[in-house]
Amino acid sequence: MGGAGATVNVVMDTSALVAVLRREPGADLVRDLLRDNDCAVHVVNLCEVYYGFRRRVNAARAEKALEEIEDLGVETRGDLDTEFWKQVGAYKAEVRGMSLADCFCLALATRLGGEIATSDHEFDRVVDHGFCPVRFIR
Repeated sequence: MGGAGATVNVVMDTSALVAVLRREPGADLVRDLLRDNDCAVHVVNLCEVYYGFRRRVNAARAEKALEEIEDLGVETRGDLDTEFWKQVGAYKAEVRGMSLADCFCLALATRLGGEIATSDHEFDRVVDHGFCPVRFIR
């Protein structure tokens, strides 16, 4: 992790966190990002991690996934002020085909002036629009 008080500069998409938790391709790059940067995740994306593990495995594994993410030092953000949720809605309207959860990730990255870490090529559209940098882990 970066130094105390450093600016968050990488926002983790659900797919990047799942890659680490499940030791999928790209997990090493995510671990490098986590080690070398201050990283954040929006609670909506964290909810996706939780329900994915709960649905595919069980409640205990879902809870363990949340603990592992906390242990990795990822800052959980719950931004939901009016300006933020309107930005989420604007991205959903402008970037056709993006999920609402991905729009939360995008809005957090633009708010923090950071880049997105993801394996989800739905974010190719974000690159095309130039909203923020996107690092694809695979």
